[in-house]
Amino acid sequence: MRRLLPSLACLVLATAACGSGGSGAQDPIKVGLIVSLTGNYTPLGSEDKKAVELAVEQINNGGGLLGRKVELVARDDKTAPDQGIVAYNQIKGEIDALIGPVFSNSALAIEPLAQRDKMPYLSLAPAQEQVEPIKSYVFVTPALSSMYAERYLQYIQATGLKTIAVAYDSKSAYSVSGHKAMVALAAKYGVKIAVDEPYETTTSDFSPLFTHVRGSAAQALVFWGSGAPGVTAAKQYAAAGLKVPLFLTASQASKLWLEPMGAAAEGMTVQSAIGVVGEQLPDGKQKQVIEQMAKPYQQKHGYPPPQFAQDGYSASLLLFEAIKKAGSTDKAKIQQALETMDLVTPNGRFRYSPTDHSGLSPEYISVNTVKNGQFITTAWAKAQLAKTVAAE
Repeated sequence: MRRLLPSLACLVLATAACGSGGSGAQDPIKVGLIVSLTGNYTPLGSEDKKAVELAVEQINNGGGLLGRKVELVARDDKTAPDQGIVAYNQIKGEIDALIGPVFSNSALAIEPLAQRDKMPYLSLAPAQEQVEPIKSYVFVTPALSSMYAERYLQYIQATGLKTIAVAYDSKSAYSVSGHKAMVALAAKYGVKIAVDEPYETTTSDFSPLFTHVRGSAAQALVFWGSGAPGVTAAKQYAAAGLKVPLFLTASQASKLWLEPMGAAAEGMTVQSAIGVVGEQLPDGKQKQVIEQMAKPYQQKHGYPPPQFAQDGYSASLLLFEAIKKAGSTDKAKIQQALETMDLVTPNGRFRYSPTDHSGLSPEYISVNTVKNGQFITTAWAKAQLAKTVAAE
């Protein structure tokens, strides 16, 4: 029988009952968190941190985990892979498991160290290389870049588009992975790529790209990028007067993109994790789990949890459940528990296994349009998501 977690409250009750003594009877369970709190990915990492802090607060308010409090040990990778390594080396000796980073380049730098040290590691970055090939202690929480690529191609096929343009950040592992998958899968969905153009994270003028798109047969432009380029390119796109629609990936599924874009965002297409559009889902387990995060997050911070917060909270639920299943903080037992995980989170239903350390499928990705400053599921995505959550 499938085993699904209905709420964090249930997890709290179960884990508190499993403990041997009160929450103060033993040392705390220490969870490491490495995210970008300075540098280009600060907006992403800061949201992850808020979400993990919320999950830790909720578990502790319910009595802790295995009868022990959970303590967060956070460090800043400064949006730099070498600083991610420094941060990991600072805390590896005191933590029981690790969450982060959100910056794919940092995540890939830390990955071999965590594997070497047999440290249970839930990455907040979606780069494909983290789980291909499988590393036994490395798991990914966001949907992989290839899944976002495939979901867009499914949508593009369903809307009748045949030819697209693609732009990608050649310095971002996330963007490169997504672009690679889109190129590889395009023919499967009957899609031709007419313009295939790299840019760099520091690019400030996208007019050459738009000129190439304008002179091509492309019926849409898919833009792969995170952080500042997503705002810069989208603003310049709106000013350029291009007639083809702009498709952005889940890195823009946040107020951190919506607010600087303002009215210029109206009508643009943006992917997101299912949790970003949780209010638009039919009632059921998936919506319930999303709301257990979204409502207190909104109350605490004054805005709905963005894409990156969904990732951080989902990683926390997965780790807490793994520790509960392991019955201890033994790292090998946590790793084994993760490989048998079947859990509903704000990012969707995870089914980790020894041969799948990403756990998600493209069905938990939404394709949205921006209407009145909000992400609204397209009719196609609404129908697709309804079928996905009904099957749980």
